[in-house]
Amino acid sequence: MTTSSQTFLITGVSSGLGRAFATAALAEGHPVIGTVRTENAATAFEALAPGRAHALLLDVTDFAAVPSSVTDVERRVGPIDVLVNNAGYGHEGVLEESSIDDLRRQFDANVFGAVAMMKAVLPGMRERRHGRIVNVTSMGGFITMPGISFYCGSKFALEGISEALGKEVAGFGIHVTALAPGQFRTDWAGRSMDRTPRSISDYDAVMDPIRAARQAKSGNQPGDPTKAAQALLELVRSDDPPMRLFLGDDALALVAQKLDAMRAEMADWETLSRSTSFG
Repeated sequence: MTTSSQTFLITGVSSGLGRAFATAALAEGHPVIGTVRTENAATAFEALAPGRAHALLLDVTDFAAVPSSVTDVERRVGPIDVLVNNAGYGHEGVLEESSIDDLRRQFDANVFGAVAMMKAVLPGMRERRHGRIVNVTSMGGFITMPGISFYCGSKFALEGISEALGKEVAGFGIHVTALAPGQFRTDWAGRSMDRTPRSISDYDAVMDPIRAARQAKSGNQPGDPTKAAQALLELVRSDDPPMRLFLGDDALALVAQKLDAMRAEMADWETLSRSTSFG
């Protein structure tokens, strides 16, 4: 069980789970580098723990800026032991109504930005034969819900990348975990969500109740960000962390339902599945 101080790099620490993760790590005595996008946010973050909270002005979708930014901050603060890819947002909109630009922005933030950050820290972690990468995905990276197809797609992608990367770097003492929360009391479904305007009435019966329910639940979700942060710290302390960790009763229940449905569907179609091999 790892107990010594470790340097964290957490993306998106201005609010939500990112702020909770950073606050908890600072409270435990760890130095924390947190990415923010404005000078005001940088000042507010560094005030949380002067000398140990280090703001990094960086938009993770500025892929060209990521490598030098990480190199510079490691020179100032020290080698990064734990990367937490938390920055991202949710896009709400049925696929037919949403644009390719919507999809591109969703993947830039939720997938390509996370990959850019991983590529920036991996050389040092590999050289030191030590490191933890925690990619914040979602229960929507395993289950799906109508109306957030682009979001689910981005989180499915990050889950797959995380799992494959974990197998690539296991021999270097680097652990990779996909941290998949259910519904937590953050601004994800409120001001942080990008919503495509409705335009096709055929989808009203599917989309209108979903959008109304999500907006009504915003601010009343069952998950506690402070407890999620404690779970993150326990995960980082573990000498044998899981490849995937779901957070929340809702995530566990919905994932279990999907696994049962997948097993039943596989059994129903097993004969056809097996019919495709050479004799």
